[in-house]
Amino acid sequence: MPMREECKHFQSRTYASGEVARFCVLDLAPEAPWRCPDDCKAYERRLADAGWEHGSLVEPPIEEEPAIASVSSDDVASILEDAEGIVNAIAPEALAEARAEDARRDKRTARRWWRRGR
Repeated sequence: MPMREECKHFQSRTYASGEVARFCVLDLAPEAPWRCPDDCKAYERRLADAGWEHGSLVEPPIEEEPAIASVSSDDVASILEDAEGIVNAIAPEALAEARAEDARRDKRTARRWWRRGR
């Protein structure tokens, strides 16, 4: 089943580069942006959009799904879980590095301000 754009949990973002991210905010569509699970228990039709028709300016079409030879949905979910684990493993270190850089930048800015005030 393709992504259910009428589901209240579906969102899309278009970035300045033109890239579009389509996803389930509940993280229940491991094959996003191409499809939702057939038996998604969280599917709820968005009430604000009920009966509305979207024009062509709302969202660009979804890009073609990459050809993956004989990979099951379970395999895709497993691969994405592994990738999420990798990202989660390095997130604390990356966050610490970013905070340290912010602190260094703040110190440099404070020193410059202090010297100007003399």
